[in-house]
Amino acid sequence: MKRTGLILAAGRGARAGGGLPKQYRDLAGEPILRHSIRAILASHRIDTVRVVIHPDDINNYNQCISCISDTRLQPPVFGADTRSASALNGLRACTDDLVFIHDGARPLLPLDALDRIIDSLDINPAAFLALPVTDALWQVADKEALTAQPRDTLWRGQTPQAFHLRDILEAHEAAMHPADDDVALARLAGLDVIAVPGSELNIKVTRPEDFALAARLLGNTMDIRVGNGFDVHKLGAGNHVILCGVKIPFDHGLIGHSDADVGMHAITDAIFGAISQGDIGQWFPPSDVQWKGASSDIFLKKAVGITVSKGFSISNIDCTLICEQPKIGPHSTAMRQALADITGIEIERISVKATTSEKLGFTGRGEGIAAQATATLVKT
Repeated sequence: MKRTGLILAAGRGARAGGGLPKQYRDLAGEPILRHSIRAILASHRIDTVRVVIHPDDINNYNQCISCISDTRLQPPVFGADTRSASALNGLRACTDDLVFIHDGARPLLPLDALDRIIDSLDINPAAFLALPVTDALWQVADKEALTAQPRDTLWRGQTPQAFHLRDILEAHEAAMHPADDDVALARLAGLDVIAVPGSELNIKVTRPEDFALAARLLGNTMDIRVGNGFDVHKLGAGNHVILCGVKIPFDHGLIGHSDADVGMHAITDAIFGAISQGDIGQWFPPSDVQWKGASSDIFLKKAVGITVSKGFSISNIDCTLICEQPKIGPHSTAMRQALADITGIEIERISVKATTSEKLGFTGRGEGIAAQATATLVKT
């Protein structure tokens, strides 16, 4: 079954203050809604993402998603006067079998919590993320405590709330009155709904003080990715090699469909690997004649561009060239500078070094050059 993430972001968010609807206000350098969209897109198990927005917010929304290139994100749906009506508009635009309804103001949904509710809907008719109430509950009037309330069976509801599309669509269409919660409509329609353990990180930004809390939590949930790359090219006739963007005079040349820059290829694959985007061969097939003799900085720039579009920055790069000749040491600084110019990161975050294979194997016999690289990416 296919799955849609439906994000509700048509509200005005007046309680958060600030004038601008809260979902478009800044959180750690990006709109809250962008964080929420990325949280859903983080799961490869979600096939489609749709966002319900207010018609007046189309410019804010377009700016919000301008750096998201994931094709799973579909055009927005316009909401209505109430949350229930907005949800209904969104549901009518969905075509997948299962739908996961998420608040646009919940920017810190952890991937493991999303996975839990996806797993739960695979075996239950409906589910929602929730946490059991642990604090004491009191009835209060004029700030005076009146009566303690039992909390044994109380849970705090979160989103996503997950349903079979047909079931929740029918529940919405049959509803006689608006509801603040899709689970409430589902229960009125007779659906069994399972509570799935949520996360304390999955807060809803509602009041002005929630922005500071969300920013602190975001800082504590840094997303760090590490990728590895390895490449080999054969040595043949020629008078130079290109390694990590630097042309080095040599009595042989590297053979490849492009310029055969084995170091840059390994680095590019490391970056692609860190963001789960395959490898150079998938993006630039050697069967495609347009890449014959191409400069490898094209490949690396593509990997960097995709990295940025997914909200990551490159923290550091480490590349090891494996060969007997040519000597790499005299050129390592120039290589690091070339890579810094291409990637846009400081030269101090780039390492290029070399080793031999002690005369063993194809590199030891001078038949080719190998390279391995590691790249570390950090969610910005």
